[in-house]
This record gives sequence, structure tokens and C-alpha cells, in this order.
Amino acid sequence: MTQEKIKIKDVTPQQFNPKTHKGAADRFNPSNRIYVRAVTGIYQQLRRRMGWVLMVLFMGLPWIPYGDRQAILLDIGQQQFNFFGTTLWPQDLTLLATVFMIAAFALFFVTTFLGRVWCGYFCPQTVWTFIYIWFEEKLEGAANKRRKQDSLKLTQSLIVRKTLKHIAWLAVALITGLTFVGYFVPIKTLFVDFFTFNTSFSATFWVLFFTGCTYANAGWMRSIVCIHMCPYARFQSAMFDKDTYIVGYDTQRGEARGPRPRKKDPKALGLGDCIDCNLCVQVCPTGIDIRDGLQYECINCGACVDACDETMTRMGYEKRLISYTTEHKLEGKHTKVMRPKLIGYGAVMVAMVGLFFVLLSAVSPMGLDVIRDRSQLFRENNEGLVENTYTLKILNKTQQDRTYQLKVEGIEGIEWYGPQQVAVAAGEVYTLPISLGVDPYELTTPIVDIRFTLSDSSDDSEPVVTESRFIGELR
Repeated sequence: MTQEKIKIKDVTPQQFNPKTHKGAADRFNPSNRIYVRAVTGIYQQLRRRMGWVLMVLFMGLPWIPYGDRQAILLDIGQQQFNFFGTTLWPQDLTLLATVFMIAAFALFFVTTFLGRVWCGYFCPQTVWTFIYIWFEEKLEGAANKRRKQDSLKLTQSLIVRKTLKHIAWLAVALITGLTFVGYFVPIKTLFVDFFTFNTSFSATFWVLFFTGCTYANAGWMRSIVCIHMCPYARFQSAMFDKDTYIVGYDTQRGEARGPRPRKKDPKALGLGDCIDCNLCVQVCPTGIDIRDGLQYECINCGACVDACDETMTRMGYEKRLISYTTEHKLEGKHTKVMRPKLIGYGAVMVAMVGLFFVLLSAVSPMGLDVIRDRSQLFRENNEGLVENTYTLKILNKTQQDRTYQLKVEGIEGIEWYGPQQVAVAAGEVYTLPISLGVDPYELTTPIVDIRFTLSDSSDDSEPVVTESRFIGELR
């Protein structure tokens, strides 16, 4: 009986390439840091514009006013999550959970289709890292100059420039920390109190904590976060297939590599289009050589694509030696865009979006909790009626003051002791103690189910109905 061998892929580590950071003995050592070379091109222009959009949104949203408060305020202390005219409470957090699930499946869908474009264009780690690299270039010079300076003895001029760089980094980190905490406490008050040393201990701690995290992650750790700490770098390979768009190098066109005069025909020299300039390595923020094939460190930022296109243009060759492509296309096969995995992720994402809007439409702008007095089951009042005591918690989820009407059903001739119309301020939880009285002859059982109804006559929202019980003696 013959046994068919299972095909395996050889993953034996290749010889260390000193032009990349891979294979270094200590990749966490600052001396092995990556000096990212600046590059221009269509994808870097797109990445910078996306970075600006994201930064403006992040920095600007907490400052947008809505009525007498900021438009987005996640007030954990008051357990109110305000989004413009909508206020969510802890009982509405299924909506937030649904949003997170939509975001997760959207990430799965995009990753299956376009690879790690989230990492290259949208991830805060990438956006802040490139901001910090910009300060490095402006204050210390280009990548080659920075590498040479760091290998030499410090001079007074270099100390001044490095100090200015770290001051700029800390300033960006501090603004980031203040802005992030400003989503949870009123940001205008936070900025004033922080710089006048009047903030609470918890607010100060979290501002300094996120300042330190931003400074460390974008200034010092950079690719270490992407490669070793981010879980997405590890599980994203489960979503990849050979039809996923990745940044890839066309080996059939590019090999064999080697320098050559611009006017010489590479085919006559036995060479491919790759001139082995290594610019694709020098511009990579994670320090890999894309010509070694698909690697989990690649964040699909397209920097190597722009660098290679620039070289191909100077040499008079066709662009896209390195490009956004698929493994099937690199193998000369057809790329199948619509495939079961992609359709599955898309279908679940659409279903979750539909569920979100269903849950959103079911959210009531008001709430009613009924707490029955447990210290005394019932009592008989001066009128000879059996009386039960309740505490009503009336919640106004809107951003406007409201007047609500209350009523109770379930027993004939039930008497209400207390106000049945109450005014509740915007976002307030109003506590209303009331009593109900019932003629003993109307009680056919010791325990009767009753229904409290809360309605708002100023709009067309559905009344809120909350069930409770009335307890009395059986006559």
C-alpha cells in the first residue's frame, strides 16, 4: 500500500540579511533601531491624508458642543454615554457591544480582501509613529544622517536637536493624553484644570499614563508594538488566502537582481528589472525586505511600492515591480475576488449592522424602574384600603427637559397616593416615592400583578410599561 506524502512548505530561516532588522540578536536593543527613510508617492500621499483626517477627528470631536455639554462625552461616573442628541445608559450597552462586533467583522472583511491596510493607513500606532518620524527628520536630518550621528560621539548641537525632538514628542504625547481623557470628562474643564494643577488624582493619573504610553510606543517601541505586542499581527494570517491583496514583489520580472547602467538592456546582461538599490528596505517602517516574500511584519503601507516606482521611473522601466497584488496573480493565476470566506464575513457584518439598527430603534428615550418596599409587605390605611409603597426611578435619556405622566393598571379602583405628573431634567434620574391603595374586596388573590405605565405626551414615543406586584390579605 503506497502512502502519499503531504506537501509542506520549507520555513527554514534564511541567512541573516544585514540590510534588514530581521534576524538580529536583540531586536529590542535601541542600537538595532530602524531608521526609516522618507519617500514620496501616491500611497504615501494617501496615507498622510488619511492620517490628517484621523488626527483632526480624534482631536476635534471632543471640542464639538451640543447644547450645554460636549457632543461626545462618555461620562463613566454618571453612567451616561452621550453621542450628540442620544444618551445611552448601562442598560443600553448592548448597542455598544454590537458596534464592537460590527467593527470586528469589518476588520475581518477588509483584511481578507485588502490585507493589513488597517495597519498601514488607519492604526493609531502607525499614524503617531509617522508623526514622530516627521519630527526626527525635521530636527535631526534624513535617515542616513541620523544613523551616522547616532554612531558618533554626541556633540552640543546634536544634544540640542535631540532635546528639542523629545520635547516635541512629549508635547504631542501630552496633547494626545489630554484629548483621550477628554472623551470621558469635560475637555474644556480638563485642559484648564490640568495646566492650573486643579485636576483630580484619577484624571491626572490617566492623562500622564496615556502620555507615557504614546511617547514610548511611537517614540521608542514603534515596530516592536506592531510585531510583538499587537495581537492582530498574529491572527491576521488566519484571514489571508492567495486571493488577498498584499504588497508583493514580482520575482519573475525582478530577478536576477543587480546594478547596471541606465542605458544598458538588462536582458542582455542577464538581469531582471530590480537594480538592488535597497530603497524598499530603507523606507519600510518595520525594516523588512519585501523581496523575501510575504511576511507577517508587513503592514501594507505601500512605502516600498512608492520607492520602487520612483526607481523604475528613473531607470525608464515599467512601474509596479512591487505592487498591491495577490499571490495568485504573482503565480500567473486568476485572482478570485468573490469567495466564500469574504462573502461570509460580509454577510455577518451586514447582519450585525441590521441588528444594530433594530436595537437602536427599540431604545426608548425614557426609562422606568419600580422598586417595591420590602420592609413592609402591606398596611391598612385610615380609609380601610390595603396599601403598598413603591419607589419609582424615572429616567430621562434625552437632552431636553421632559414632563411625564404615570398610571397603574391591573386592579379595579386602585388609588394612587402621590403625583402622577412629574418634570424630569435632561439626563436626570428622578426618584418618586408613591403608595397604592386597593379595596380588600377587590383582591381575589394574595398577590396581584400590576403594570406601571410611563408616557410622554410631548412626543410620539411608545410608553414604557414596567410590571410589579401588589400584596394584600385574602378576605
